[in-house]
Amino acid sequence: MSNDLAGTRVAFLVAPEGVEQAELTQPWEAVRRAGGEPVLVSTQLGRIQAYDHLDRADQFGVDITVEVADPADFDALILPGGVANPDQLRTQPDAVRFSRAFFDAGRPVAVICHGPWTLVEADAVRGRRITSWPSVRTDLRNAGAEWVDEEVVVDESGPNTLISSRRPGDLGAFCAAIVRHVRPARDVTAAGTTRPAGAGLGDDELARQVAGQTSGDRQAADVFARESAGTTSDTEAARAGADDLR
Repeated sequence: MSNDLAGTRVAFLVAPEGVEQAELTQPWEAVRRAGGEPVLVSTQLGRIQAYDHLDRADQFGVDITVEVADPADFDALILPGGVANPDQLRTQPDAVRFSRAFFDAGRPVAVICHGPWTLVEADAVRGRRITSWPSVRTDLRNAGAEWVDEEVVVDESGPNTLISSRRPGDLGAFCAAIVRHVRPARDVTAAGTTRPAGAGLGDDELARQVAGQTSGDRQAADVFARESAGTTSDTEAARAGADDLR
């Protein structure tokens, strides 16, 4: 496990229902394994319902509502996909305002699949290079974005870093880009010196590391669900502690 994201708080903004589970749990686990603090933000308290494509999957506990969450308390924003998820978020003024605030503050935003719909509503993609699920392409182009068909796009031409991917199959590259580009200002090494977070890892090595970390998505989702519910058996706790998943 790396500590590239130590000291960072990363907001995961999702609707109460419809988020694609893998696009939530795999980046969540990548952030956590890299030493960051992922925070689940939604439009209402309680538990959100995730989906595996069109089938109901697991439920996860919300940490804070977008209505009261302060974007200044977070170092970055991640917007998972799923068709219904961003379609709901883009109708919620607080969710749109929260998303736009990261661009205005120059803080990284990572978005995947249908997630850019929320950014279209926030008028945050004009002049930016981005990818998405193919059906969102026309919406992004109409909003002034340059749409490309690539596994992962890291666009730094605007006020912030914008990371985007197309689909669940791109999650390895998407998570690697998040770990590389979402980082604190300083990273203190064991020797007490500082270095840029992520230094010493090439892109290929980082992608392999994150791919290995996220290959157990089902296990990560199970632990995420247990943490949200606040219940863990002794056996599960031991296993989670050994795998550093708690």
